[in-house]
Amino acid sequence: MEESIDPRDVLAAVANILDRSGIPYAVTGGMALHVWGRPRFTADADIIIAMKAADIGVLAKALRAISMANYISEDAMHRALANRGEFNFIDGETGVKVDFWVIKDGPFEKEQLNRRMRKTIKGTPVYFVSPEDLILSKLIWHKESESSRQREDVESVVRIQKKIDWRYLAKWSKRQGTARILRELKIQAKVGKSGRS
Repeated sequence: MEESIDPRDVLAAVANILDRSGIPYAVTGGMALHVWGRPRFTADADIIIAMKAADIGVLAKALRAISMANYISEDAMHRALANRGEFNFIDGETGVKVDFWVIKDGPFEKEQLNRRMRKTIKGTPVYFVSPEDLILSKLIWHKESESSRQREDVESVVRIQKKIDWRYLAKWSKRQGTARILRELKIQAKVGKSGRS
């Protein structure tokens, strides 16, 4: 990949399309880590979306218009909606891949979108999951994959963010079975018992 390629350009274009289309979304994964934790390079973007069947044709058409050569499959979009799974968009000019994750209709997923936070990327408003929801997502990924990288990512967010809602984290980490890991990370990061430092 050429050094001149900036994945944030594609992210901003996609965010603009989602906003114009009225599709609720939030950026998570490595791009969100770049905002809330210790940045590490990623050429891909992960976006959670609350998509309906009526959105598929409009979204696919708008994504195709980003560049002359790109990849998006409406069949994959329909399958992702039915299974609450994933579909991909690949920008043909840059090679940047966007993984869209259709969220489940559950309380935690609704919280993620309700608590999303707006940042400006390349002059464009872009919604990101909150630091707490990024931590919770990465705790789940760590639990499922035992990936040390996910744990390191959580540590970086805990260390860098000065105001973290520990009560919210305790509630949801208990529900998702990651409370022990979170407690360990909190101790390692030497976060005070005030819960807001």
